[in-house]
Amino acid sequence: MELADRVQALTPSTTLAITSKAKALKEEGHDVIGLGAGEPDFNTPEDILNVAKKAMDEGKTTYTPAGGIPALKQAIIKKLQDDQGLSYTEEEIIVTTGAKHALYNLFQVLLNRGDEVVIPVPYWVSYPEQVKLAEGQPVYVKASEENDFKITPEQLENSITDYTKAVILNSPSNPTGTLYTQEELKALGEVALKHDLIIVSDEIYEKLIYGSDEHVSIAQLSDELKENTVVINGVSKSHAMTGWRIGYAAGNRQIIQAMSNLSSHSTSNPTTISQFAAIGAYSMDQHKLNEMKDAFEERLNKLHEWMSEIPGISCVKPKGAFYLFPNISEVVANSPFDSTDEWVKQLLEEEKVAVVPGSGFGSPENIRLSYATSLENLEEAAKRIARFVKKHSLN
Repeated sequence: MELADRVQALTPSTTLAITSKAKALKEEGHDVIGLGAGEPDFNTPEDILNVAKKAMDEGKTTYTPAGGIPALKQAIIKKLQDDQGLSYTEEEIIVTTGAKHALYNLFQVLLNRGDEVVIPVPYWVSYPEQVKLAEGQPVYVKASEENDFKITPEQLENSITDYTKAVILNSPSNPTGTLYTQEELKALGEVALKHDLIIVSDEIYEKLIYGSDEHVSIAQLSDELKENTVVINGVSKSHAMTGWRIGYAAGNRQIIQAMSNLSSHSTSNPTTISQFAAIGAYSMDQHKLNEMKDAFEERLNKLHEWMSEIPGISCVKPKGAFYLFPNISEVVANSPFDSTDEWVKQLLEEEKVAVVPGSGFGSPENIRLSYATSLENLEEAAKRIARFVKKHSLN
């Protein structure tokens, strides 16, 4: 049976492949340390669980509008107003089955065949695949490590053609944890406005920023930028609710209505109980989330220190999310392995440490390590990686 061209062109997720292999080894009884996870290792807070239980007890288990219940839209509107000073109406908000679904719907309603979307590299694995599924064309712009994995206005300008429809900005970023400043976003925004581009602002990690830095949404910098920006966010990372699958998009009313229409003929509404749980997430005392954030910051500081001590590995220190993205090109060049992918595969086989090769993010010289696990696991993983590097060093 021949499948549709659109799915045959998809690149399998390297993250899921590594996670699957690590899980299989664990089930065989091996002591595997998994650093591939893209989700917090904390349970959903009890306040949220109680709201969900109450909703079930009250029989709130039926269909809702495809774009989400009004009460949740109001909670999102309040969150955007309180956190970013952004003002939206219910017609400018869609609730989706996770932020990934919001991105998928957005590209489906924005892109025609051949439309180009500028994607900074390194990128989250699903950006180019979703663009291709909408028959669009990814245009990759390599962000340098020297610039903390951030693209410049000049790079954006040089990537734009008559076919460019949108640009994706992910701050803080997966996989690098990089964070754009207000000045950097303003400069990129000026280029986008000059060419009338839609700015896809993926802000899913906005609550996980460390030190004195703060999250800035490009949509809050001017009315013009707000009109041209679709903000993508959700509760998965911020409230340890990955499995609840609630995300949202906020932006131009025409775009949001088209996304809602698409949902009505595909997924219908996001899970009803999850929507009420998300209301609980945005209604709870947000300071209760600091325990998770503080734990991530401590892990980041320690893991960055341990990895930076390994000869041949260089590592830009992230400012957000929960990933480290070390450059191991020198280590691989000084080993018997032909590529980072081979190095990663053998690391899992020999030392039972699962990391994600950077090739899946457009950066084959790097690896992604998630520090969404205990300090003890991270310390042991760093020791095993150091041992592996030393064992296979050709010098």
